[in-house]
Amino acid sequence: MFMEFIVDRNGDTVYIDHLDPVYKVARRKGKEWRKYYRLVHNFAKAYPYALLAEEKLREADSTIVRSGFNRRQKNRYINILQDELFDTFEKPLRNLTVSQGKLLLRLIDRQTGITPYEIIRDYKGRAAAGFWQGIARLFGSDMKKPYDPQGDDKQTEQLVELYSKGEFNALYRSIFGKNPPEPVVRSYLDVPQK
Repeated sequence: MFMEFIVDRNGDTVYIDHLDPVYKVARRKGKEWRKYYRLVHNFAKAYPYALLAEEKLREADSTIVRSGFNRRQKNRYINILQDELFDTFEKPLRNLTVSQGKLLLRLIDRQTGITPYEIIRDYKGRAAAGFWQGIARLFGSDMKKPYDPQGDDKQTEQLVELYSKGEFNALYRSIFGKNPPEPVVRSYLDVPQK
């Protein structure tokens, strides 16, 4: 590993290194702090899946457009894709808590610009979207509610910004004293290519 250095006028050498930011988060008690700690923990679990959802949606849209599928071919492709997604993601997503699942729905809307309800409606139809909305309502969530970065989702948006700057892991370590959990399912981009 090489380090940058500067030699000043007096001949002194000053070495330069780039360090990850360190966040000092006071451990406090109280309802608001516990809520924030829980949000950080849940975000670490849910956000990688929102990124994968964005990637898979983009991939599916480009395949459909590029291939020029008619309605029947499109439905066949979506059914095959659905089976692949269930095989890949069903088990890890079942391990999410209800609050992590609610957060995931919001983050999918943030990443894709489309609510999960609209995604299901566009790909599988109104009946399927209505069914899954009913399931979400049983767990106290709403698949139609849009992501609100200025309102209800302001703290979540701050975490997304930290994640995009590469600073989220430092925040997580400062709160929990360890690295955030690795997602169980990774993108094919994360797998080393041969």
